[in-house]
Amino acid sequence: MHLLQSGVDITVIALWLGHEDTATTHMYVEADLTMKEKALMKLQPAGASTGRFRASDELITFLQSL
Repeated sequence: MHLLQSGVDITVIALWLGHEDTATTHMYVEADLTMKEKALMKLQPAGASTGRFRASDELITFLQSL
């Protein structure tokens, strides 16, 4: 993103990253700073305890029926 924002041509970036096609590199153009900020806001702070996933009874019943 920084290279693109600095004006480096996307074909040069694709070569540096080892991409065969600039279409692969294009996905980086789609991720802007607002998207990154939203993703970071979803993260838990460092050191925070994580909760354990508990499946609902519905899900357990479904899985057992497989």
